[in-house]
This record gives sequence, structure tokens and C-alpha cells, in this order.
Amino acid sequence: MKISSIIISNWRSIKCVEIKAQDLMIFIGQNNHGKSNILSAILFFFGEIKAQELDFNNDSKELFVEVVFTDLDDYDKSTFKKYVTSNTDIKVRKTAFSNGNFEYRGYIQNPNDESLQESNASNYTIRAIAAEQIFCDLLPETGKLTKNIIIDAQKQYVEKNKDEIEFQYQLDESNFLGLKTVAKGIFGDVYFIPAIKDSSEDFAPKDTSAFGKMYSKIIQKISDSDNDWIETKKSLSKLFGALNKNNNEGDLNNNRPQELTELETKLSKYLKNWGAEINIEVLAPNIDDIFRANTQIWIDDGVKTDIRRKGNGLQRALTFALINVISNHQKENQIDAEETKTSSRTRSNSSFFILEEPELYLHPQAQRAIFQSLVSLSESKNQVMLCTHASTLIDIDKYKSIFIVKRDNESIGTTINQCLDELFTDDAKKNFNLNYWINPDRSELFFAKKVILVEGATDKTIIPLLADKLGVFRHDYTVIDCGSKDSIPQYIKLLNSFSIPYIAVYDKDHQIKKQQPAINSADISTTNITKIIDSKLGQIICFNNDIEEELGMTAGNNSKPYVALQYVEADGFKINEKFAEKIRTIYE
Repeated sequence: MKISSIIISNWRSIKCVEIKAQDLMIFIGQNNHGKSNILSAILFFFGEIKAQELDFNNDSKELFVEVVFTDLDDYDKSTFKKYVTSNTDIKVRKTAFSNGNFEYRGYIQNPNDESLQESNASNYTIRAIAAEQIFCDLLPETGKLTKNIIIDAQKQYVEKNKDEIEFQYQLDESNFLGLKTVAKGIFGDVYFIPAIKDSSEDFAPKDTSAFGKMYSKIIQKISDSDNDWIETKKSLSKLFGALNKNNNEGDLNNNRPQELTELETKLSKYLKNWGAEINIEVLAPNIDDIFRANTQIWIDDGVKTDIRRKGNGLQRALTFALINVISNHQKENQIDAEETKTSSRTRSNSSFFILEEPELYLHPQAQRAIFQSLVSLSESKNQVMLCTHASTLIDIDKYKSIFIVKRDNESIGTTINQCLDELFTDDAKKNFNLNYWINPDRSELFFAKKVILVEGATDKTIIPLLADKLGVFRHDYTVIDCGSKDSIPQYIKLLNSFSIPYIAVYDKDHQIKKQQPAINSADISTTNITKIIDSKLGQIICFNNDIEEELGMTAGNNSKPYVALQYVEADGFKINEKFAEKIRTIYE
């Protein structure tokens, strides 16, 4: 199963946010705006961390994280049967209270019609009353009507008519699955990779580590299927059982070493006045635990050492190598389960990978490789959630995976901007993807305080240079080469959807040498830009007629960026005041 939505309330800087989940979720934003708080809230839900006093927003008395799971398989539907809705999903809330307690509660789908509500079943055990209800045809014709019989009839009616019935969703009054404490891992495996961590912990054989979780599954599989392994366990059980007073069948063990019996007798003698006696029992060791406890990982990169003696970059790379192996291992197990259909489990088989700043210690090329691994992981029935400050871990084509985290107002707290609309279709989508090869760094726009959209490479080169000369340049503003005037509206549409401030800079293109049809075409392109501008977010700057003319370059001069750069850097160049004002406006 997968997460389809998350609601977080009163967790740290978050008063209330709702997230429409994706297979890949990338949380970006400035420092101290709440990215890590979102991930920690999800970890709290899964039982990976506990709520502490400072986790409660503004001294609130309770906080909660509510998750809707969808894409349930047959085993999930069986395990969580009580909570499965007509939409084939389940909704679960984990609440923590300021007194230190917490609870899991599931949502129950309840019909609006009171006669179909399970809580009212005892009202219809009198046959005359039951005969007037809409489910009466599903009751036995004779015999006493019990509450359970009424409930069964209600459920049958709901199942047969669920498309016509209106439902409401209510938190169940009892604990989730009837458990006071929901077992960690019941919703699936969680692999958390924090920003700062000793990678040796990931590769430790203990069950809480990423390696340990996978290794334990492999050990269990071998233990259940390998004949030598099975015989060894039997032999160990027999060997250690021979030391006990009774054998494995419970009968008196006549072959027990006399020394053990004498020791029990001597010890019991001194406890006689207490009415107690000693029984020495020797337990056979769990061979699975022995193999886990005695496993070590060594890395040989020319010098064979343990993981902690390697550099941070290699340690990080090893962690992601492990994630890829886990993903491939899960694929194989899923195929096996689908082929055999013999698996029986009481927990979800899902996997969730949660990562803080996975780009740390990695050079840009390695970051891009890691991102492709994470994308592949998210396309393999897993869900991947990460927060990052690196544009290399952003693919603008996957804009639905991007969540911009902001905290501009302390009273409102952390907010999230995401876009689920289809922004581009058909040729527009194809053209937008092609723009990547013009500007491979365009994902940087999601991190910018303000985005400057320009037509081409000359604008991208000259505008920041002139801003620097005028003393108005800002590093937190990003210039995006859109590739053409006609591509600018696509970027505007994207920026509008994520509420990112921008300014569109374009050429009027009314040069004297141009024919009227070309001028008309330029005007249409201008109109397409101006009509899509959101005045709350965007502005426009129009050059007369292009940047070369604004600079005072000779008409018809080569417009290559280097030619314009040489012109600006030549002795005696002076920017005219009207053009300087446009540059100041761009960077204001």
C-alpha cells in the first residue's frame, strides 16, 4: 500500500498542513522553514521517533499526524479489514498528548442512514422493528435476532448497495486493530537516512538498521528453506535439550548429565525453608541471531578497513548502494509472492524511504546519479520522501513531486505549495522538456527568491553582469534562459502554480529590418506573455527592440553572448540611464 495524503497538526513549526502524496516527494525551501519537521512528523507516525515536549506547536495539548493509505493488496485488505472503505483505502490518525501518552485510531466508514450503522444494531433485535428496516430481506426468517445477526445483515446490505449509499467517516472509538500500542512496522518498512549519521549504523546487522532489516529477511528465508540450516537447528535443539530435566516432548530426561541434577539438588536444599527449588534450564541459541550478531562489513578500496574509517563521500555512496540493493531485493520478493500466492502476513509489505539532504558529501555528478537511483526506487512500488537544498535533486519535468516549504508568517506557521494540475500537454510538454538541453540548470528556479525569465543566452549573460556593475546584483535571484520568447509563458505558468515571484524580460522585436508579418508574430508572442502574468507574483520588462539595441550595439551585429560581453567590457562603455533603470527594476 501507499500513502495518498498526509495531514500534520501542531507538530513543531506546523500548525496544520495537508500533503497530497506522490511516489516521489521532494521538500525544498529555505533553512528553518520546516522541511525536516515534515519528515520527522512522518517518522513519528510510523513509530520511528517519539513526540517530545518541544514537538508540540505553541504549547498545544495534543498533536496528530493523519495518513490515508491506498493501493492496498489482498493481504492489506485482510489485515486492516475493519477500516477499509468503499474507495479501498484506510485512514489512520496517530495522536500524541502533552502528558506523554499517544494513541492510534482508525477511521470507520459509517453510512449516513442510522439503520445501517453498526452502533445502532441492538435497536433492531425485535423482529417487528427489524422487519421495517431496509436490510430486512437479509435476515433469517425464523429464530431469535441477535445483535451480531443484525450487524451481518447491515454489512451485507452495505456491500451490495455501496454505490448508492452515502457515507461519513468517523474516528473509531477503540484502538487501531484493538491494540493499545500498534507494532512498529505494521504499515511497512521505513528506511530513514538522516543528514548527519555514521554510515556504519546503516550497515550494522541489528534489526533497526537498513542493512539489518534486509539481512534479517535473507537469513529468515535461508532458515526456512535450506535443509542444512534446518538440520543444524534441530541438532542444536537436541544437543541443548539433553541438558534439561525434561526432553522436548516433556518426558523425564534420563540421559541428563548427573552433575547438573546434583547442582540443582544442592541449591534447592538451601531454599527448602522458603518452599522453593531450583530448576536449571538450558536454551538452545537461535542460529539466526548468531549469524546476524557475528556479521561484519569490510570495504576494500585498496585498503581494507571497516566503514567508519572511509571518507564521508564513500560512506554516503555505500548507503545509497544499499538502498538500491534493498529495492531490487523487494522486486524479487514481490515477483516470488505473486507467483506462489502462499504468503501470509499481518503487516503491510510496503516500503518508505525517508532521506534528509542526500546530497551531502557528494559531488554534483554523484548527486545526479543518486537522484536517478531515487527516481528508480520511487518507480518500483516504493515511496521516497526527501528534503534537499540541491537543484541536482530536482527534475522540473516531475513538478508534481516538488513541495515548496515556507514559513513567512509565524502565526500561520509552515505552509506547503504543490501543484497537481496538468500544466503541459502534447506539444507544449514536448517543447518544455526540450528546453532542458538549453538550460540544464533550470531546476534552480525552485530555490530562488525571484526568477528572471529571459529569451536567450545573451540576456542570461549580460543582465547579471550589468546588475553587478550597477551594484544591484543579488545571488538569491535566478536567471532562466527559456530558449525563446514563446517558451516564457510555460515557465510563467509553472511559477504561478508554485507562487514563486518572477519577472519576464522579453524583446519587443519591432526592428526596422523586420517585415510586418514578423512584427505581427512578435506581438502575438508578447500578448501570450502579458495575458498569463499574475500581477501578485510577476512583472514584465520589454526591451526596445532587443538587448543589443538597448546596449547601443550596431544594428545587425552578431548577437552571440561573447560579442555582447566584449562590447560591455570594452573601455568607454557606458550604460544609458533608461536601460540602467530597467536593470534596476529587474533586480529590485
